[in-house]
Amino acid sequence: MNLKEEINAIYDDMVGIRRHMHMYPELSFQEENTKRYIYDQIKDLDLDITRDFGGNGIVARLHVSDDLPTVALRADFDALPIQDEKDVPYRSKKPGVMHACGHDGHTAMLIGAEKILTAHKDKLPVNVVFIHQHAEENLPGGAIGMVKAGVMEGVDAVFGLHLASHLPTGSIGYVRGFTQANADSFSIEVKGKGGHGAEPHRNNDAIVAAAHLIQQIQTITSRNVDPLKSAVISVGQFKGGSAFNVMPSAVHVNGTARTFEPDVRELVSRRLEEVCEGVGKSFDVEYDINFHYGYPSMKNDLDILDYSLEVVSRDVSFVGELIEREPKMGGEDFAYYAQEAPGAFLMLGTGNAELGTDYPHHHEMFDMDEEGLKAGVEMFVKFVMNFGKR
Repeated sequence: MNLKEEINAIYDDMVGIRRHMHMYPELSFQEENTKRYIYDQIKDLDLDITRDFGGNGIVARLHVSDDLPTVALRADFDALPIQDEKDVPYRSKKPGVMHACGHDGHTAMLIGAEKILTAHKDKLPVNVVFIHQHAEENLPGGAIGMVKAGVMEGVDAVFGLHLASHLPTGSIGYVRGFTQANADSFSIEVKGKGGHGAEPHRNNDAIVAAAHLIQQIQTITSRNVDPLKSAVISVGQFKGGSAFNVMPSAVHVNGTARTFEPDVRELVSRRLEEVCEGVGKSFDVEYDINFHYGYPSMKNDLDILDYSLEVVSRDVSFVGELIEREPKMGGEDFAYYAQEAPGAFLMLGTGNAELGTDYPHHHEMFDMDEEGLKAGVEMFVKFVMNFGKR
């Protein structure tokens, strides 16, 4: 098997897949045409394919033997509600929708891996589950539905990649331990008694109470969370009032909470409730609070991570520097798969300033250096082909 030659042979196909998806993006839970397109790309391969798995997902199984372990590879395929402002032939044809996070590239790489691995089925040391996942960008996410539908049953390890425009093309970014955070949110309604702004003594001021509440919320991270652990609580919305001289009867406060450890996550949820209760008593107002649990934190399994980094260093063809990086407080629903089996989630550099592919993710000018597709499919294939030698 000459992996370099095989990757070069399918490179144009991967670029074509990626560009087609970039031109015809679809939002989370609306990926009807995308899922059909993906199916059309893999339907003639030696795969057992299940469509509409846990929603709009597609699962393709490559079964070699009941006596072998099973690994899963995952790629997501939904887009974002962003207007594509690039001047390129493959610019999005859907107003206000674009692949601004690289999920088109993820899919092209996974399909490339499917093509190469099915061609070498008789040499594989493992069975493979290819997970084409919908709706990563929007809660509750597509992963949880696919897990509930049984995609991880019998899986011994799971591996995923995410493009990273801040890393040089072909480089691999990794984190030892937690890599993404619990991505939770909260919504609070502070309910007072409205009235004329000239007569505050006749009212219960929901705005002042809510302002005080926001200040108190910020003490949770500074005074309740262990300083050796991480937590971020940010208020992003403060809504109340309809006129300059009218004190509103209710104010809405919405925000996000990011943590890594489960105990810190529960601490933040509990303290938000307690702070609301205290402010309510102090200002004689009532409150309603909802803490919305989002994606769980993602923690790389060290054995699988070390294997991934070691195996990609063998006979390197397209992969560049291995870069240890800091954890991020963003969320990623790949974590649901890693709760079911040991997993590793790595970042694949596609940033190239000369090509203009170093804009941040979720930016209207986001693009990828397509040479990175070669490194990504190499990672997928090497993870599978060498798993039996661990």
